[in-house]
Amino acid sequence: MRLDPASLLGGWQELNAAATIPHCVDNVERTGAIANFRRLAEAGPDGPQGTFQGPWFADSDLYKTLEAIGWEAGRTGGDRWAGLLSEVAGLLERVQASDGYLNTYVQGTPGKEPFANPEYTHELYCAGHLLQAAVALHRGSGDERFLTVARRVADLVVRSFGEDGEPLIDGHAEVETALVELYRETGEESYLRAAELQVERRGHRTLALGRFGSQYYQDHLPVREATEAIGHSVRQLYLAAGVTDLYLENGDETLLHAMERLWDSAFGTKMYVIGGHGSRHRDESYGDPYELPADRAYAETCASIAALQWCWRMLLATGQARYAEEMERALLNAIAASMDHTGAAFFYSNPLQLRTGHDGSSEDAPSERLPWFGCACCPPNLARLLASLHGYAATSDASGLQLHLLTPGAFSGATLSAVVETGYPWDGDLRVTVSGHGELAVRVPSWAEGATVAVTGARVLSEPTPGAYLRVSCEDGATVRLTLPMAPRLVRADERVDAVRGCVAVMRGPVVYCVEQADLPDDILVEQLRLDASAAITEERGQDDITPVRLRLSGEARPHETSLYAPYDPASLAGTPLTFTAIPYHAWANRGPGAMRIWIPVL
Repeated sequence: MRLDPASLLGGWQELNAAATIPHCVDNVERTGAIANFRRLAEAGPDGPQGTFQGPWFADSDLYKTLEAIGWEAGRTGGDRWAGLLSEVAGLLERVQASDGYLNTYVQGTPGKEPFANPEYTHELYCAGHLLQAAVALHRGSGDERFLTVARRVADLVVRSFGEDGEPLIDGHAEVETALVELYRETGEESYLRAAELQVERRGHRTLALGRFGSQYYQDHLPVREATEAIGHSVRQLYLAAGVTDLYLENGDETLLHAMERLWDSAFGTKMYVIGGHGSRHRDESYGDPYELPADRAYAETCASIAALQWCWRMLLATGQARYAEEMERALLNAIAASMDHTGAAFFYSNPLQLRTGHDGSSEDAPSERLPWFGCACCPPNLARLLASLHGYAATSDASGLQLHLLTPGAFSGATLSAVVETGYPWDGDLRVTVSGHGELAVRVPSWAEGATVAVTGARVLSEPTPGAYLRVSCEDGATVRLTLPMAPRLVRADERVDAVRGCVAVMRGPVVYCVEQADLPDDILVEQLRLDASAAITEERGQDDITPVRLRLSGEARPHETSLYAPYDPASLAGTPLTFTAIPYHAWANRGPGAMRIWIPVL
C-alpha cells in the first residue's frame, strides 16, 4: 500500500518522516527518556548515578518513537535511524533484568518494587508500547533484537499474570492489544491467552480507587457488562481496541456484541463533531451522554488516535462502512488539527472553540500548538500513526480489494490492485484503475447523497449507497469513476447537546470548518457572529496548501452588550450584515494564537 505523496494524507506522511519523527527523537533525548536507560546500563557497584528523569511512564515515549521508526523503515526501506536503533537495543538488553522485567522508573527509583502499584506506575502500559515497537521494527526491517527483548517481557507477563499467576491488571489499558499483536507476529499462543486474562480480569474493582474511582481505570464493570463509554477516554478506547483484537482472534461473539454496544455509546452520544473524545479536563474523561461543551472540550489527541485504532478493528470485524467513516472523521479533523504545518508543534487537547482573550499557556488548554509536553504521549503517538497510515487505507481478501480511506495512491491485494487518482477531500471525483480480476469495494460516505458511478471493463454489483460500499466486479484494466457531491452543508447537534443548541457547524465533504479571528475585521469578534442558514455558501479555491478550499458565509455581527447582563430587548439584537470566511478546522492556529469557533449561532 502506498499513499500519493502529493495528496493530503500522503504529504502528511512525508512530513512525519522529514520532521515529526526527528523531532520526537530529539525530544526523547532532550527530556531524558533515553538517558534513563543509559543511567541504568552504566551503573557501577554503587548503583546508578543521578535520578530518573520525566514522568514515570517516560519509557513509553521512547517506545512509541521506535514504533514510528519501525513503520517508516517498512514504508521506505530507509536506514536513517540504524545507529540509534543499535544503541537503544543494546541499552534495553543491558538494563533488562534476568527475569525479563524492564522499566526504568521502577528499576531506577530507590524503594520501588515491580508491579507494586499497578494503579499508576504504567508498567504494563509501557510494556505494551515496547511490544508494539518490537512488532513494527520486526515487520519493517526484520530487526530481531527488539523482538527478543519484547518476548522476554511478554514471557514474564505470562509467568507472573498467567493462569497460575497473580490476577493483576494495569491502571492504563494498552498491553491487551499489544499482546495480541505480538501473538500475531510470533504465533505464541500464551501471549494471546495472557491478553484474554487481562481482559477477563478487568472490571472487578481490584485496583485501588485513587482520586477518580474505578471507572477512571476501566475497572468498574467487566467488559461484557459495560454499556456506556466512561472514565479516562484514552484508557477506555485502548481497552476497547484490545477487546476487539481478541474477538478477531478467538471469535467470541459476546466480546463483539459488547463492543458494538460500547461503540454506540461513545460515537452516538459522546463524540465531538471533529471526531474528538473526552469532554472533561479534570480526569481526561468522557462526560455524561451529550455533555459536549465546545470551548471546554478536552478531546485529547491520543483519544482520537485510539478511537481510529478501535474503529479500524471494528471495521475488520464487521466490514461496516460506519467504522471507516469515523476513522476518516477523526483523521481529517481532530487528528489533523493536532499538528501544525511544520510537523513539530502539537495540541494535546483540541477545543472546538477558543474564546477571545483566552491565555492558554498550559499544555492541556493551549491557545497555540506547543513543541513538546511534560506528559508527551501525543507527539510520538502521532508519529507512529502517520508512519503506518498507508496500512489503514485499504484491505484485501480472496474476493478482491476494499478501499476505506478515499485517498490517492496504489493499493494491492491478492487478486486485485488499484491506482486511485483523486483530489479528495477537496474534490469528490475518484478515478480507480484496476489490475487483475476480482471485486472492488469503495466506501461511499453517509453524507454523499446523489453519488454517481461510471465504469468501463467492469460490472456494478451494488449502486453507490451513502454509508455503504460501492461494489464492482472488475476485469484487468477496468476503470471505476465515483463522483461524490461536495457542496458545503450545515450540521446541527442533537438538542440534548445544550452547549451548542441554536448553533450549526459547517462541513464540506468530511472536513469540518471553523471561523478564525485572523479572517475577521479588527473590530469584529468571533463571538459576535451569527450565521444566515438560508444563505448560499460560496467556495474560494487556491488560497494555499493548508487551506485549499475556503468557504464564504453570510450572516451578521451583533453588537456587544453594555454590561455583562442586560434586559432582554429584541430590538437591540439587530446586527450588521457581514460576509465572513471559514477555513478547515485542522488548519486553525497556523497564523498565531487567536479566537476560533466551529459552532456558530444562527439568525
